[in-house]
Amino acid sequence: MNTLSKTISALLLATALLLFGNTVHAEDANADGNNLAQLIDIAGKQRMLSQKIAKAYFFYGQGIRPEKTRKQLFDSIKEFNANYELLKKKVKIQGVQDMLVYIDMAKTELAQLAREPYSKENASLVMDYSETMLEGSQDIVTRLENLSKLKKEAIVDLSGRQRMLTQRIAKYYIAYQAGFRDHNTVEQLKTAVAEFEKAHATLSKAKRNTVQIKAELAKVEKLWKVVAKFYKDVERGGLPVIVLATTDNIMDSMNRITHQYVVVLGS
Repeated sequence: MNTLSKTISALLLATALLLFGNTVHAEDANADGNNLAQLIDIAGKQRMLSQKIAKAYFFYGQGIRPEKTRKQLFDSIKEFNANYELLKKKVKIQGVQDMLVYIDMAKTELAQLAREPYSKENASLVMDYSETMLEGSQDIVTRLENLSKLKKEAIVDLSGRQRMLTQRIAKYYIAYQAGFRDHNTVEQLKTAVAEFEKAHATLSKAKRNTVQIKAELAKVEKLWKVVAKFYKDVERGGLPVIVLATTDNIMDSMNRITHQYVVVLGS
């Protein structure tokens, strides 16, 4: 991370610390139990989109499937903004409202960078802002989960987090290929891969799995076997188009699985 990136991240964090504390009170929310799983799903999707935006930026900047990745970049920014407005309207927990202010600063800067020509310096800033948006979105998920006494929505969080990890893995993979070959890039990639595989094993054994969920998890297993070897041998590189397509297919399956868990919890 360069000096400018560190300074920006430090300023954002300092602002966040001034804005809010960590206390969450259930009575501050206007979300009832029936809607809680849906809100966790939406907040969880924000985590994924934070990584998908940065991933698409890198792929587009490297000239890989430019029409597709440019569309994915700006579609993801638009979707993140729409979800942001929905959470701002629906969740009245003060801590969440304050965190949304924190996220707004990062998403605005990232959207501006997306419209500028690709450069390594801009790419470094995109990476940092995507991390800020991820951390803020994770905080919102945690606050919403804390509203549930039974914690039954945890499976929605776990499944939704898999969506994020697919994009995070691809982000660090393509960042490495784009010249970000520092120790942190490799370690973040390896950590995300290990977390994905551990969570997949947990979800595969979940008691709430329906026939449809089991079928989707089986599809994820097959796709993962195709692409995992590239992640685990990132230094070797190559075949970025396969990585892009397969990772997005896994994400689509995890999105369907997460929505099915929401349905199961609501039934």
